[in-house]
Amino acid sequence: MSQTDAKITVILRIARSEGRWTEHRVEVPEGSYVIDAIERVFAQPASQLIWRHACHHASCGTCGLRINGVEKLPCITPLSDYDLTRPIRLEPLDYFPRVGDLVVDFTPFFERMQAIGMPIICADETAPPSHPALAHGEQLLRFENCIECGLCISACPAMRNGRFLGPAALAAAERLMVEPRGVDVEAVRRAVDTWDGIWGCRSSYQCTAVCPMGVDPAGAIIRLRTYL
Repeated sequence: MSQTDAKITVILRIARSEGRWTEHRVEVPEGSYVIDAIERVFAQPASQLIWRHACHHASCGTCGLRINGVEKLPCITPLSDYDLTRPIRLEPLDYFPRVGDLVVDFTPFFERMQAIGMPIICADETAPPSHPALAHGEQLLRFENCIECGLCISACPAMRNGRFLGPAALAAAERLMVEPRGVDVEAVRRAVDTWDGIWGCRSSYQCTAVCPMGVDPAGAIIRLRTYL
């Protein structure tokens, strides 16, 4: 058997909607990621697993969950990070309403983002006038590093306060202070300068620890505190 044909056995222990756990033993090629093992489970007709994914390369953020108690994107989490002689535990993100098995409702996340008037995209000011898109009257768009995966929300102990704005929205607010993009900066300041805003943060830095994109929400919150 060649190295590329080598297989590894993985046991996934998955939290299900009904409050029970199910264990699944699957085989995947060496060098696989956690998402590959989940897909094998999903392909089993009897599993009836409810989960969500899209891009497979940490662009969309839709597959986020807790792996052995730590918030991760399974699409970029290698199975080699784990002791495969023991089951790998999969649970949905915390502090979100549960839809089913590993899927949660992201409505509270976007409500918090809307509370500080966060636009997702803005015009790219660095594009040269000769760029083909500009020549055709099209506007180039620059996306922020945050992929809205919700990992920071799930990892944040301050989210036990259901009114807390959360690290993603507060990091977005700090971004708006730097580049307002036409929003009412004073309104943003009032929204975050509360005990349910930046003063509700416990400075655990768990949000920054789990962020797959290096956004550093904790650092943004500290900068906001200094600013205010």
